[in-house]
Amino acid sequence: MLNYTNNFIKALSMAFIAVFIITIASCKKSFLNPPVQGALPASQLYTNATGAAQGINAIYANLRTYNLTAFPALAIESMGGDEVQKGSTPGDSPNLGLYHTFQQTGAESGFDDSFWSGQYTSISLCNQAIDSIPQINMDAGLKAQYIAEAKFIRAYNYFRLVRAYGDVPLRLHYPKSTADFNIPRTPKAQVYTQIEQDLTDAASVLPTTFTGADLGRATKGAAYALHAKVALYEAKWADVLTYTNDVINSGVYSLFPNFEQSFRETNENNSEEIFEIQCPNTGSNPSASTSQYSQVQGIAPTWGWGFNVPTGVLVAAFEPGDPRLNGTILFAGGKSAEGDAIPAVGNGSVDSMYNYKSYVPFSDAILNGTPGAGQDVRVLRYADVLLMNAEAANETGNTALALASLEKVRARARAGNASVLPQVTTTDQATLRLTIWHERQVELAMESDRFFDVIRQGRAPALFGNRGFKAGKNELQPIPTSEIALSGGLLKQNPGY
Repeated sequence: MLNYTNNFIKALSMAFIAVFIITIASCKKSFLNPPVQGALPASQLYTNATGAAQGINAIYANLRTYNLTAFPALAIESMGGDEVQKGSTPGDSPNLGLYHTFQQTGAESGFDDSFWSGQYTSISLCNQAIDSIPQINMDAGLKAQYIAEAKFIRAYNYFRLVRAYGDVPLRLHYPKSTADFNIPRTPKAQVYTQIEQDLTDAASVLPTTFTGADLGRATKGAAYALHAKVALYEAKWADVLTYTNDVINSGVYSLFPNFEQSFRETNENNSEEIFEIQCPNTGSNPSASTSQYSQVQGIAPTWGWGFNVPTGVLVAAFEPGDPRLNGTILFAGGKSAEGDAIPAVGNGSVDSMYNYKSYVPFSDAILNGTPGAGQDVRVLRYADVLLMNAEAANETGNTALALASLEKVRARARAGNASVLPQVTTTDQATLRLTIWHERQVELAMESDRFFDVIRQGRAPALFGNRGFKAGKNELQPIPTSEIALSGGLLKQNPGY
């Protein structure tokens, strides 16, 4: 049997164990805390409103899995940028380093293949919900909401795929026959069109906010923000302006006053966070503490593995006195704002710098053997929306709006210190463009945006060429060779690999 593009069996397995990763109990991130109970096959899950709720919750919980947030995601979405390097010791997971020097081939086990399978597993779970929930006799409003949530997450998965690989198989329904098991790559323009349609559908239904146990679910603002980011990669500047203005004018979001503190567990789902992957770490249910996003980037060897660490290029990018430098990078031999002493190199640390945005205080409980399991993964922040708004305004000739949105981000960053980060006043479009790009580099550092930003800006040969970047090849990742084999050659490799 050919693989379900090629992960049909893997997706079935995820669906079968869906109820391991769901619950409706009322506590922090409760809709993501898995109960200890038996598994249900998907055919039995989507039969009533309770099953529909469990299925949607399973989709959210799946987002924090290893393939979607740890090594595979960091390899594909972070390693190509100039802000990071592999980290750890040279002999530790050397294949991860291939993605930094553009020597990956698609045959590296545990990277492209795992990222690809992770996205399609999530898409399969979304498709099950979208296909099945309309048939359930339940409250019409809740039914529409669940379908909208599944469409938002499916759009997020496809966006991650199309950014990384270009043309990808576009599957919009759960396979029902052998003919559905193996399909070719779909042109990326068509994939983008479907992503936008899913987000339009989602935004028309999703509520403005969630509260209580439902905090962290996708909202209308999340759909608008992701739609803006999709349009950014298509250079649809009018659309970027429209969707970012929808977020800004909603009045729901604001920049968290303290940049560094906005990334701490105690401030998760704050006013700046539009969408983040919920990662519970609760003593009442330690089996839910499974996210390794923080662990793989944590301070080695005690609090993590020490991978995906900052570079000198990133340090040099910060303007003199920018407080975000010390809110983005933990320096070996120094201290965190929370008072943790960071071991010096050679005295408990193997790296000189670490990602502060993925850090959790050393006092955080280690449950299920996973340090940092409770650190949410920030996906969409209001600061990103403001910078997208600024970029789109500049590209469409609205300099005043571009400067105003840019200043909001810089004003928060300077934290009341008027002697740093002076207000940008240039009205030259080309100069302002570079200034906004630079602001994205420092504001969104270590959040897996840098590589893709430089690609869409057309600057990769100049900025990444010294590490082996080849134009016409390395803008895209290789299709996993295992997937090409499983497709019987139906999937074709990207140019140059």
